Amino acid sequence: MDNIPDDVDWILRIDGHTDVLPIRTAQFPSNWDLSTARALSVVKYLISQGIPAERLAAAGFGQFAPLDPADNQNAYRRNRRIEMRLDQK
Repeated sequence: MDNIPDDVDWILRIDGHTDVLPIRTAQFPSNWDLSTARALSVVKYLISQGIPAERLAAAGFGQFAPLDPADNQNAYRRNRRIEMRLDQK
């Protein structure tokens, strides 16, 4: 993040996504929980690498923002993902 000018008030949003297959476990009662946990794990890793916590945000989208609407294993794999978006506050 050394290339970002000092006068830019930036934030890096980490977005977690899942496929459409429902999950119901003790650890992840829903796809919302799983997608948020995915994003949060990346945020924690970035903090451990020195990115200031106040510059990071985690968001979970569950199954509601698919890249591939198909109903097959390839689509499921594509939709289970993390996206990073650099933005100004």
